[in-house]
Amino acid sequence: MARIAGVDLPKKKRVEYALTYIYGIGLKSSRDILDAVNISFDKRVNDLSEDEVSRIAKKIQENYMVEGDLRKKVTMDIKALMDLGSYRGLRHRRGLPVRGQTTKNNARTRKGKKKTVGSK
Repeated sequence: MARIAGVDLPKKKRVEYALTYIYGIGLKSSRDILDAVNISFDKRVNDLSEDEVSRIAKKIQENYMVEGDLRKKVTMDIKALMDLGSYRGLRHRRGLPVRGQTTKNNARTRKGKKKTVGSK
């Protein structure tokens, strides 16, 4: 079983897709990593040798911020926006959509379950 950056990669999947299970690595960066360490995209995770796994892990550790560090950075960035009192920070604080979406009819994902106000 391949374990990279604290994440167990699924054994039966191709390596290029298995690496996307790591928070902070998408398909493009996964392919870039595999190109850099000369591993075929078609290879399955259970076919990887220990040497190949260690090369991938080393490449990720050197060049990418992933998992806990990235989550912490994102949280701190949002907290900084809220502390500044910027428009985006206020939207985060109120639990409303941040990127300009309309809230008249939709936005139930951010706003939560409907709260009935004046039913007599």
